[in-house]
Amino acid sequence: MQSILATSTGPIGFGPILAKFNANNVEYSIRAFPLGGFVGFPDNDPDSDIPVDDKNLLKNRPILDRIIVVSAGVVANIIFAYLIILTQVLSVGLPVQEAYPGVLVPEVRPFSAASRDGLLAGDVILKVNGNELPRGGPNGVSEIVDMIKQNPKRNVVLKVARGQQDFEIGITPDENYDGTGKIGVQLSPNVKFTKVKPKSVSEAFNYTGREFWGLSSNVLDSLKQTFLNFSQTASKVSGPVAIIAVGAEVARSNIDGLYQFAALLNLNLAVINLLPLPALDGGTLAFILIEAARGGRKLPLEVEQGIMSSGITLVLFLGLFLIVKDTLNLDFIKDML
Repeated sequence: MQSILATSTGPIGFGPILAKFNANNVEYSIRAFPLGGFVGFPDNDPDSDIPVDDKNLLKNRPILDRIIVVSAGVVANIIFAYLIILTQVLSVGLPVQEAYPGVLVPEVRPFSAASRDGLLAGDVILKVNGNELPRGGPNGVSEIVDMIKQNPKRNVVLKVARGQQDFEIGITPDENYDGTGKIGVQLSPNVKFTKVKPKSVSEAFNYTGREFWGLSSNVLDSLKQTFLNFSQTASKVSGPVAIIAVGAEVARSNIDGLYQFAALLNLNLAVINLLPLPALDGGTLAFILIEAARGGRKLPLEVEQGIMSSGITLVLFLGLFLIVKDTLNLDFIKDML
């Protein structure tokens, strides 16, 4: 009796086959649309000569077996993210940040309101209109951004630290096309990073675990905010082109960022792939769980195929849309970095 792995496929991308080869009863292929990849089984191959009642076909396996197989990709992404962080901890160490008062100004754009009114790169903003900013963290940045946006063409007083001196600067934000204010700066929390390296194996796993759970929490929180505030966050959704652009920029900056970027990318893939949407592993899992809830009775085949086909079409169109959007916005992405 043939194994379920016989004539399995492992394509990169989706759509028509551009190139393929066979090895160990697995067909590897490169498809026309470079949007991720998938693993196919004889169940979905209309040309397969395996009997439809073969117990080793995935669709005929027990529910637990199918859950394990379908979840393998998600589990692999999670494990890979953990191993990336562990490699970072053992090789270059883990960045530890120390927070300082105020918000740092890494860059001031030429001919901007900030440049015109005397703000310089390297300045630290301590107060905005008399309100003291919190130590480190993103809240101080948000407070400045909100104040600037709310006061186009109105004077905003900043208390600034430059070297050993503290003084006040009055800045009049320019007006954006949408009526909000802008001053032409990049802002970041005023933090400094040091590196810690583990002194033992147990300490290495301790550091890795804490960083892994911290990054995982950030990914889950970002996903939650995307769904809860979709109208505000939809424009920030990026596709493969933007991801490659950001990854290349991170790779040029520092190795620490590259480790973090790779780990975050794998965690994002794991979480998104687990969503109960057609064409994703989470969608297949949803069908299996529905079958379990129905006492082992599957949904009608035409219903399941209709849902999956519409899901695949939606994913393809969304992927193409994001590729076009990101390609047109490459200069914007570079500016944001």
